Amino acid sequence: MRFRIVYMYLVIFMGVISSHALASQPVQNFIFIGGDGINISKYQKYIDDPSIVGVQVSYSWKLLQPAKGIYNFQPIQYDLDYLTAHHKKLFIQIQDRFFMPNAKNIPAYLMSDPIYGGGIVPQMDNSGENKAQVEGWVAMQWNMNVREQYQSLLQALAKEYDGKIYGINLPETAIDVVNTKQNGFSNSGYFQAEIDNMLAAKRFFKKSVVVQYVNFFPGEWDNDKGYMSTLFSTAIANGVGLGGPDVVPYKNGQMHNSYPFFNRYHTKLDVVAMAIQLPDYTYINPNTKKPFTKTELIDFATHYLGANILFWEVDGD
Repeated sequence: MRFRIVYMYLVIFMGVISSHALASQPVQNFIFIGGDGINISKYQKYIDDPSIVGVQVSYSWKLLQPAKGIYNFQPIQYDLDYLTAHHKKLFIQIQDRFFMPNAKNIPAYLMSDPIYGGGIVPQMDNSGENKAQVEGWVAMQWNMNVREQYQSLLQALAKEYDGKIYGINLPETAIDVVNTKQNGFSNSGYFQAEIDNMLAAKRFFKKSVVVQYVNFFPGEWDNDKGYMSTLFSTAIANGVGLGGPDVVPYKNGQMHNSYPFFNRYHTKLDVVAMAIQLPDYTYINPNTKKPFTKTELIDFATHYLGANILFWEVDGD
């Protein structure tokens, strides 16, 4: 059953990138391939499509920094060389949070040296009546020492690739962390850390596009803490692009968080970059009682959210 669903997504995507509707939209279309160790050549049929301008690739912090002060940019260089040879652009995503129970993909020294407070904490699934389960991990960016190392990575990347890659994006703002005295987490501390990282990326990358993904902030709903409005105003003032990891038209949670801000301010943002992931096709349009179509997703992304870059998730098989 899972194979049939994935195949359906694949067919839908092939229809999307070849459709007249997509070609007529004033957007740049990238495909997204995620995860370390991905062979970019598996996606050649998409890369060759004339409606695709490039590829967004996700790299974990651990992959790019095997030890303190030591960087490994060979995976990025390989992908950049490959895409350059095919006259396509590279957009990189630097991942400091992960969505599998065993994925602690940050450098080992951050988890062993006490000054980093453990370096990483679990994200918990507290739904239902069962005990909370670990569903992923996130780097402790609210710890100043952890954040300093992350920004050192961004600076090293900029020194090597600013102007060579088309863009860089930092991952989504939504996390689900249990606040404890041991991990030092606070909603406001996390928010300030995200702002700090976003502005650091913009300082370092003066030629390549910089995008911060934003969907939710922990502890906030309907901008009641002012986090969402502050992030948008800060991004606009500093020329930072914003985007998000999903496009689901008028989804309730997003409509109480990031979506209305994209709608209100997208004309003031230099870049709005939205990802259309395979699960987005599974959501039901309440008007038609059917899953959203590619045309509906594109229309919402471009006209309501104001996207001028779309990242399309694809299957490499």
